[in-house]
Amino acid sequence: MSQQGERPAAHEDEWWRRLYGETAPDTGPSGAADSLDDRFDSASDAVGAVGEAAREDVHPVTAVPLPDPRRPRAAPPAGPDARGLTAPPAGREPLSPQDPAADRGARPTAEQAPSQAPPLQGRTAFGPAPWEAPAGPRSPRTFAVRAPAAPPPEPPTVAPPEPPADPPRPVVGHVGDRPPTYAAEPAALPASGPEDLDALVPDTVLDGARHGTYTLRAASVRGDSARFRGEPRRDALLTARFGTGDGALVLVAVAGGVRGEGQAPLAAADACRWIGGAVARSHARLSDDIRAGRRGDLKSGLHRLTDRTYGKLRARAAELGLEPSAYSADLRCLLLPADPECRTRVFFGVGSGGLFRLRDGVWQDLDPVLPPSGTATSEAGPGGDRLTMDLQITTPRSPYAGEPAPAPAEPFRFRASVARPGDTLLLCGNGLAEPMREEPALAGELARRWTAGGPPGLPAYLADTQLRAKGHADDRTSAAVWEA
Repeated sequence: MSQQGERPAAHEDEWWRRLYGETAPDTGPSGAADSLDDRFDSASDAVGAVGEAAREDVHPVTAVPLPDPRRPRAAPPAGPDARGLTAPPAGREPLSPQDPAADRGARPTAEQAPSQAPPLQGRTAFGPAPWEAPAGPRSPRTFAVRAPAAPPPEPPTVAPPEPPADPPRPVVGHVGDRPPTYAAEPAALPASGPEDLDALVPDTVLDGARHGTYTLRAASVRGDSARFRGEPRRDALLTARFGTGDGALVLVAVAGGVRGEGQAPLAAADACRWIGGAVARSHARLSDDIRAGRRGDLKSGLHRLTDRTYGKLRARAAELGLEPSAYSADLRCLLLPADPECRTRVFFGVGSGGLFRLRDGVWQDLDPVLPPSGTATSEAGPGGDRLTMDLQITTPRSPYAGEPAPAPAEPFRFRASVARPGDTLLLCGNGLAEPMREEPALAGELARRWTAGGPPGLPAYLADTQLRAKGHADDRTSAAVWEA
């Protein structure tokens, strides 16, 4: 009789005796695989089959403690089997210990799979084992996982700006129907020896500045004829500033040596250097006279300084055993005060050349025709500016430094005028003055270029002064002042 008071059937007693009877051989060494992994696999298979059968049942699951197979147990209640699962179905014999399936943990065969067995009524089943996944829908699991660091943002890709288009290079052009005979670029260098190195002059000199209300551009270029023949440049150019602040004074000197004379380049350079030294020693007084408008003092003082320069040229000619005319030069100068409140521009010099003013798009020739030799005139220039020419007139002792010197053979030229905003004043040697007067196309082209926009840069100004005209191949030396 069982604990519940039920009398087991005879076949059930026989089943228990065969499973737990004393005559049944105890577990021990056998030929079957008996490693830890094998036992785990056997238990997993057995419990997995039970779990599958339990999940097919729609009845509630009641957990039943597993019996200890090593101890004798009380007779189970009617219905359950020794494993706490279900009674063997009708017509089926329980597994015997000799059944090979028992050695494999009573793993059911394909014919005994719970999924193929007919459903059993009123059976009690285990819940899932601890190592078995629970039945039913799985709830999401939360893990503390360190998210990988986000890569640093890549810097924005910025397309490089398009480089600005290069401005066109200045080109030396020409006016007229045909180009000049000679090429526009230098050809042969002048010949020289060990004693002539100090006398060498470069092919081109270029300079510029900005003071007060004006912009200065200056250039001296060897002529096409001299470039072709390998002759040196005969013109000389000097640009210098004396003093500081508003009292500073800028001097521009342009000199041209006598054509055909071997010492012409040296004479022109000496003329610029000596007039520069004379102005430098008297620049403070000259600056005061210009800003105060003392034209009489300026005229007499600059006349004296110019006479001394030519006196030195004659003395140098005597040292070289040359005639005074062989060691001389045409000299033209501009004095430009740095004071922005002063717009007075002073011109003085001796010899041929040109002084032009571009006003309202029209050129004005400020260099009148000289009267016959031996007379003196005083006449008004364009715009009411007064132009004074003195021909060997005796003047009072100069207030400037230096002793009286013999007057030059050429007349002294002087002019002081007030510049207007927009004016361009051009001082040049004879090599540019002649085509300016004889070739209207050249004067017109320069007027067009110099009235469009502001002052040109140095390279552009150099190309402008080299604008060629057939039949004019001498050196080109000039200085232009743009008034703001």
